[in-house]
Amino acid sequence: MSLRRTAVLLLACFLLAPAARAWGPDGHRIVADLAQRHLSPAAEARVERLLAPEHTRRLADVANWADDIQDDPSQQALWKATRSLHYINFRSRACDYQPPRDCRDGRCVVQGLAHYVAVLGDRSQDAAARREALKFVVHFVGDLHQPLHAGYRDDKGGNLYQVQFQGQGSNLHRVWDSGMLRSRGLDWQDYAQLLDARGPVALAPATEAPFAAWAEESCRLSRDIYPDGHTVDAAYTQAQLPLAERRLREAGQRLAELLNRTLG
Repeated sequence: MSLRRTAVLLLACFLLAPAARAWGPDGHRIVADLAQRHLSPAAEARVERLLAPEHTRRLADVANWADDIQDDPSQQALWKATRSLHYINFRSRACDYQPPRDCRDGRCVVQGLAHYVAVLGDRSQDAAARREALKFVVHFVGDLHQPLHAGYRDDKGGNLYQVQFQGQGSNLHRVWDSGMLRSRGLDWQDYAQLLDARGPVALAPATEAPFAAWAEESCRLSRDIYPDGHTVDAAYTQAQLPLAERRLREAGQRLAELLNRTLG
């Protein structure tokens, strides 16, 4: 096979493959860093103890691990078992979460997050299992707050919705993953500082099923982010970036509260 044909096939696979990543690496680090800033002393101490064997103390350092394992040959079994836990595709634009319909056999981010929160909070589990659970929890909270990770089944959360962005072909999911955030021109540390300086977000009242509520919230938001004419221009970015940044702040705040309850 010629090098050109190989390159074309690789590009096609890249463009057609469904994205499991939400916010991109910087977005996940921002969410983790925002949470780290608001951990209780008890929760922060337990996070540090869990992460110490990996020679880190910071949530941002492990925020992308749940995505990175797809490129690690030694972690392929774990990636295969967890890849469908990064998102939920609602079957209805009513955005009402019905597990048998929207999360069959528990294979969605709502149930994935619930599972790993339970493992993280179970003191009878060994440290390695709880450390792995912590990394999934940090990542899945970020995933749940990217509107197109709780989008619609018919276009696979915007992956099949083609757009023009900065003069190039892309899809709406990829633009929301990282394209709009990059328009700020900030590294993730400065971005987190900027968002944290805005203070706490007024969150919706807690429910008995918070993870499902967060998914429904994202799904409802996703209704209004499809651009007219399939073009993501400067006006679209200016209009939608505040929503993306609010979702990052909400994710960071909720992650901190979740870890404080589970570990504190």
